[in-house]
Amino acid sequence: MKRILLSLLVLITPLVTFAQETIEKGLDQKIDEAFKPVSDFFSKVIFFEVYKGAPFVIILLVLSALFFTLYFGFPNIRYFGKAINVVRGKYDDVEDHSLGDPAAAVDGDIPDTIRDESKDGEVSHFQALATAVSGTVGNGNIAGVALAIALGGPGATFWMIICGLLGMSTKFVECTLGVQYRDVGEDGTVYGGPMYYLSKGLKEKGFTVLGKVAAVLFAIFCIGGSFGGGNAAQSNQATIVLKEMFGLESAGAGTIIGIVLAVLVGIIIIGGIKRIASVTEKVVPLMAVMYILACLYIIFSNFSLIDDAIGLIFKEAFNPTAFGVGSVIGVLLIGFKRAAFSNEAGAGSASIAHAAVKTKYSASEGLVALLEPFIDTVVICTMTALVIIIFNSGGAFTYGGDGSGAVLIDGVSYEGAGITAQAFGKFIPYSNVFLTIAVVLFAVSTMISWSYYGLQSWKYLFGRGKTADLVYKLLFLTFIVIGAAASMGSIWAFSDAMIFAMVFPNMVGLFFLFPVVKKQLIRYFDAIKTAKN
Repeated sequence: MKRILLSLLVLITPLVTFAQETIEKGLDQKIDEAFKPVSDFFSKVIFFEVYKGAPFVIILLVLSALFFTLYFGFPNIRYFGKAINVVRGKYDDVEDHSLGDPAAAVDGDIPDTIRDESKDGEVSHFQALATAVSGTVGNGNIAGVALAIALGGPGATFWMIICGLLGMSTKFVECTLGVQYRDVGEDGTVYGGPMYYLSKGLKEKGFTVLGKVAAVLFAIFCIGGSFGGGNAAQSNQATIVLKEMFGLESAGAGTIIGIVLAVLVGIIIIGGIKRIASVTEKVVPLMAVMYILACLYIIFSNFSLIDDAIGLIFKEAFNPTAFGVGSVIGVLLIGFKRAAFSNEAGAGSASIAHAAVKTKYSASEGLVALLEPFIDTVVICTMTALVIIIFNSGGAFTYGGDGSGAVLIDGVSYEGAGITAQAFGKFIPYSNVFLTIAVVLFAVSTMISWSYYGLQSWKYLFGRGKTADLVYKLLFLTFIVIGAAASMGSIWAFSDAMIFAMVFPNMVGLFFLFPVVKKQLIRYFDAIKTAKN
């Protein structure tokens, strides 16, 4: 305990000093001004356009997801029930080495004679799913959806759902590979993710140099993603709702909130993946259920408006009228961009958490992982969208706004989570308190999961020493403060760029190694059949 407290003191002291200077000098605005050129630069580089304003990275994500969906025979539909059964433990007996026979052998491996890989790993299937979902189910579901609708109108919802369904296949592939090529330290600690399947997997294929370069690039981008989308964007939205709830308008208020969040997150992330998993397996399901129930209450209490809202989603998807969207391509890009940011399918980040699972069948965790985009995008994002669309049925704001993502409601400008809060407030008394708590919990759970993703990438680049870990955690907590102080526009531009930058090196690995996933899937299904017999 003393060592933990000492570590926290080392981490927090610079932040306290920074906060004090910020309050004295009123630097919130200057922080934003200094950060904006950085976010603009990365945004322009990553989202370079190739066809009618469509960024190449979005096209790459969509076409890749479509390819994996077709190649694996629609795993997002065919294996959905099996994925749920894996999570609830129906096939746990398959991990028993008393099962298996030569007929189930794949590449010479017979399930009852191979090394007991099930002893490797640190968390259960459910804990791995909860940790990964906590990294994806965040303020992208509350603020990101509001931003998508504010910019692209109701039609953006349709394309978010399509992206989520296709993303299930991509997530299945990358998380299977994350387990297949993971490293296990002498103390049992698991190290996994795209860094490892890029370096080890491509080496198997004879592309050693390409694998090493791609792995290093991914690690760099993942660290940036942990500072941006997994951190600064989350603290930014938590700060917005907290300032609105408590009426905090003074200079430096954002920094103070950032300090508080940094302390809270710092206490949790010191404990590593096991503590993160123990927290997320309790917090994530609870807050997700509470949020879904609140959404369902609003949706069904306005039952007569549901068909109108759904009809508007389909109509606007192909005939958008929101100001500034311009075409189907425009609203499609908005929907895909926000969905991909929210569920991170194709970015490879979730495979880092899934790699820590206790299993000897990598495909089993790939099946578990395909549930993430469904939970995150198809369910939670869609519910948020319906709430906002129903709220706006009376013309509370104009879709498209001024093109910045902010809209005017009763003469007051709102953006992100602020729009969702207004929608909740119309139908549920005192819901501003509930939504504030939800946003803060979503933010914290996402930050602690992403701290693990970023730390694993940091370890890959700089070694697995305690000093290196401490440096990363200090930087991570600092970005919580930056996110709280900066504006939504610059933070989300930077966050988008960092998350989507991970797609490029990750896709290199997926396209070289997807046949490995096919073999591992056959191996797992054969083991299940043997267990039944």
